[in-house]
Amino acid sequence: MTDSPSDLAAMGRAIFDRLRSDDDQDQAPPPSRRGRDGESTSIATPEEGWPAPAADDEAASAAVLARTVAPEQAPTADSTDEGGDEEAGEHAGEERPAAPAPAPARGFVRPLPRVLAITNQKGGVGKTTTAINLGASLADLGYRVLVVDLDPQGNASTGLGINVRDLQSSMYDVVLHDTPIDDCIEATSVKNLFVAPASLDLAGAEIELVPAFSRELKLKRALEEVRDEFDYVLIDCPPSLGLLTVNSLAAATEVLVPIQCEYYALEGLGQLTRNVQLVQKNLNPTLEMSVIVLVMYDARTKLGDQVVREVRSHFGDTVCRTVVPRTVRLSEAPSYGQPIIAFDPSSRGAIAYRELAKEVSGGTPQRAG
Repeated sequence: MTDSPSDLAAMGRAIFDRLRSDDDQDQAPPPSRRGRDGESTSIATPEEGWPAPAADDEAASAAVLARTVAPEQAPTADSTDEGGDEEAGEHAGEERPAAPAPAPARGFVRPLPRVLAITNQKGGVGKTTTAINLGASLADLGYRVLVVDLDPQGNASTGLGINVRDLQSSMYDVVLHDTPIDDCIEATSVKNLFVAPASLDLAGAEIELVPAFSRELKLKRALEEVRDEFDYVLIDCPPSLGLLTVNSLAAATEVLVPIQCEYYALEGLGQLTRNVQLVQKNLNPTLEMSVIVLVMYDARTKLGDQVVREVRSHFGDTVCRTVVPRTVRLSEAPSYGQPIIAFDPSSRGAIAYRELAKEVSGGTPQRAG
């Protein structure tokens, strides 16, 4: 990855300018022509008396639309149920276009065990949602999965049904007091899925780690004790580029970046790329940014569609084919302490994360034992 922050910001501005140009063209006045007396007269529109397009023309337009829209990604029957009144809003009555056609199939196969740091310094882009639901979907495929909650907010812990107020030990004790991580791992309601929970005490860890010896490698040393017990370790990072995130990058073998399908999500990606390169150079030479996941996709907006296309064009095979839609069900599931595949297995969000798990795993067989 050699893209600078300015390059990625320029890409975001280009998307915005292109969309604004499209809107201007949509609102352009009707063309005019010169009459015999030299005065300008507007060309008649169909509403003003021109005959309607012939049936053959309508059939041709329909054929073009059918080729553009991927039928397998057309809105499903539960899209109305999941969207509710919140998703309808000002778009009520509009047909929801399909997500952009996926790129050709490719593999994200890596040897097990795999340690993925799920990071993006921008908040609210789906890091925790992806950690919970990708972990649950991988566990549903038969892999042993550990979700490490390194975010002081502890949302990955509560989203998996853990009461953070009743913990005997947490990731704060692991990182600051060298408590064995095995002492704080909790089982969840999903078979093969475990979590190392966070507590509010972790909020002070950034400051307390400053004078600590070998502060960037605390998490790496803790995970070495249990790494071979799991097929996947997913680290939910805080929305920052501080010491906790550096610990995650130093301990991981790969970086998974969720990108929200909106303009602001592109702005901080360059700085994240630079930090990954610094960690590669100084702490973890084998680290790679292997997976980019497009999340919170709203098919009703042209901006979402354009961001998907531009990110695919810019990052190529690193971007997953599966696009996670924005749905109310995904937002509701954490309040019940369940991943989406348990809360609503037939929802669009559950289907998307199951497909994402298959794509990320690449069908790698589970390890014996």
